[in-house]
Order: sequence, then structure tokens, then C-alpha cells
Amino acid sequence: MNYDKLKACELFLLDMDGTLYLGDEVFDGAVDFIHTLEKTGKKYIYLTNNSSRAGVDYIARLHKLGFPCLPENVFTSGMATAMYLNSNYKGKPVYPVGTRAFVRELKDYGINITDKDDAEVVCVGFDTELVYEKLDRAVHFLRRGAVFIAANPDWVCPMPDDEVLPDCGSICALLTAATDKHPKYIGKPNRSMIDTISEMTGIANEKICAVGDRLYTDIAVAVNAGSVSVLVMSGETTEEILNESETKPDYVLRDVVELGNILSN
Repeated sequence: MNYDKLKACELFLLDMDGTLYLGDEVFDGAVDFIHTLEKTGKKYIYLTNNSSRAGVDYIARLHKLGFPCLPENVFTSGMATAMYLNSNYKGKPVYPVGTRAFVRELKDYGINITDKDDAEVVCVGFDTELVYEKLDRAVHFLRRGAVFIAANPDWVCPMPDDEVLPDCGSICALLTAATDKHPKYIGKPNRSMIDTISEMTGIANEKICAVGDRLYTDIAVAVNAGSVSVLVMSGETTEEILNESETKPDYVLRDVVELGNILSN
């Protein structure tokens, strides 16, 4: 296997759930992998579709789990969604279906949050605090013409012991069934995630590598953006899923430890 294209990458976009850890269980060697990136002069950003936490929450969480992290090392689908709303619906009243952290993130970007009948946008995230009233209100607004925006298309969030949590995509499926409205997803695999990072860092897409365990988000975003992709088999994807998928990564590795070994040799 020729790893020249991989070694030429200057910036690594790292998925977290299923790639560096599951729940609160850090994978063996994952923290050392980050140090390997630093030692080899590679830049890195923790890139997550998990919109249940804000960027500042991820910094605290990563520190707690033992990972080095500065504010510039985190980019979430919630942050990307707020930027999209500011670019396309600036000042419009937005009804959020998300955690308090997700709503706080939107507010920090100046999004006009509302729960009144003036809502022109329904914005859905991975809501681990979901209650029926939120669904009821979201359906009300969507049936009356509100724009449907969602942070990420993930159906589930992987957890330890082969458990999962219903994620943003599953919540949106319920809303679609009730309204016949389909959301615009902002997070991975939307290439805008990588395009925005390229613009912020000055690093060309082809010198950026996306690393993750999901073909339909982590790998697809790299394919869509013309970036390099590494699928790690430490999370959701099985050999069967990989063989049946039309989306193919540039490299398939056991885990981030194997990736670190390649970059350091």
C-alpha cells in the first residue's frame, strides 16, 4: 500500500465517537495518536457531527478524557449550522429542537431563537433532552411553511456494549413522517464542513484528511470535498458494510494507532 498521499496531508479532521472513544471509554493508544500528530508536524481538528454539545463543552470533555485540545482544535456540526443560518437566514426567528448546549451555541453565533408563532426556521440537532412538546411545536411550524434545517444526518450515536442512542437523523425522520418535509443537513457529509475549515486554515482540501468510522458521514464528506479519507474499523462500520457500500475510503485501517504508526515511519 502506498501511503504517500496520506503522509502528504497537513491537516487531519478527526471524528470522535467510534474513532477516538466510545462513550467515556477512550480507545487504547488514541491519546498517544494525537501526540504523534503533534510530533510529526500535522495539524488536527476534532470534527464531530454530534450536535448535542457545544464547542466549549467538547474542549472540556476532551481534556477530561486526556486529549490535548485548544479552541481552534474543535469544529462541530452545531457550529457549522450556526454559520449556515447566519449566511442564509440572518435575523430570521429560529425554533430549535436540541439540547440546551446546542441552543447556547446558536445564541453565541447571534441566532434569533424563538418559541413563538413567528418561527421561520426549524433547526434540529442531536437532542438528548428531547420532550414531546418540542416535536409538537416543530411539526406545527413545519406544516406552516418553516424552513427545515438539521445539524447532522446520523441515525444513531454509538455507545459502549453495542448500544446506540437515536441521533438527529432519527428525530428528523419522525418530523418528516409527520410533515412530509425533508431537512437540509449541514454536517458531514456536506462538503461545506471541509470547505469552511479549508478557508479558515488556508490548507487546500486535497491536503486535508478526514478520519472516522462511518462511511456515510466521515468518509463521504472527504469524497464530496476532494479530500483524503481514512476509515478506521473501531466503530460502526463492519467488513460487510464496507464491501456493500458505494462510498469507498482511500485507506482502511484497524484504528488510529495504525494511522499513527504510518505517519511516524
